[in-house]
Amino acid sequence: MKKTQKPSTKNVTSIDTDYVRSMQKKENFKKAQQKRLRNRLAVFFVIVCVVAGSLFNMNAGQKEILAAKHKEKEQATAILEDLKEQQDQLNTQLIRLDDDEYIAKLARKEYFLSESNEIIFSIPDKKKVSGKESEKE
Repeated sequence: MKKTQKPSTKNVTSIDTDYVRSMQKKENFKKAQQKRLRNRLAVFFVIVCVVAGSLFNMNAGQKEILAAKHKEKEQATAILEDLKEQQDQLNTQLIRLDDDEYIAKLARKEYFLSESNEIIFSIPDKKKVSGKESEKE
């Protein structure tokens, strides 16, 4: 087994010819191109990271806004349902107010009006009485 020895580059002097200089220029040019390419790729990578980060940030913000809008929509829908219920009750009461018997009953109950030879007795409601007692305490 023979050991191959590497020639030492310290002892080797370069030949100063046109060919060697042109080859060194080409090699230096290739190294410069590679360095510029790495720099461009690094800048491109940074730009891509910044754009991707801003897109993710914008997406997260839009998700929050969308969630808030959904919550607002649910609240508005609940309010709408309540208002529809109230409108139905008011429509029913409006239809009842066209009936003379209902108006007479309502006048007797709310305003203590009576027909001739009729006596009205007012009996307090338990709810109203218990509410007044708690206010006095």
